[in-house]
Amino acid sequence: MATAVYILSALISLACAVLLLRSYMQARTGLLLWAAVCFLGLTLNNTLLFVDKVVVTDVDLSLWRTIPALAGMLALVFGLLWEATRA
Repeated sequence: MATAVYILSALISLACAVLLLRSYMQARTGLLLWAAVCFLGLTLNNTLLFVDKVVVTDVDLSLWRTIPALAGMLALVFGLLWEATRA
């Protein structure tokens, strides 16, 4: 059951990233780009979570899976601040 949750969360994060990138290509709004980058980081985080918990169970990848999530969130915060100061 946990395996299905890990895979579905990675797929949903990827779907969100793809939809945000598609919208960015049409509207060219900067905030859509930063949100897409955030969701790409979350997708990588969820993928590494699956690898950590299901594929490679003897190695702790918690640091390596936290880095993409942190980078994605920092990108979103940067994008929010950038858009707030531009307006």
